[in-house]
Amino acid sequence: MAVEFRGTVRQWRDDKPGGLAVVDVPADLVDQLGGRRQMRVSGTVEGAPFTGSTMLVAGGGLCVGVSRAALRAAGASVGDDVVLSISPAAGGSGARSDA
Repeated sequence: MAVEFRGTVRQWRDDKPGGLAVVDVPADLVDQLGGRRQMRVSGTVEGAPFTGSTMLVAGGGLCVGVSRAALRAAGASVGDDVVLSISPAAGGSGARSDA
């Protein structure tokens, strides 16, 4: 199930300019994505297709990483508000097996 939301592109770490860009997932949508866990996702950012991974945020949040290439394709950059539509990627649950 895809979820759509608007968020602001920000740096993962403020002390690493030019590093990883992320968009925070609204708290009320986290359960619809499968809960607060790391997973591969696919969808669109401003209508441009992309794949990324969710990451846990300190304090209980969840965000999704967006590559520079995906931002370029979307015509967006850090600081911009963007619309994302994402869902867990097929076969990319991110679950680990201890087997």
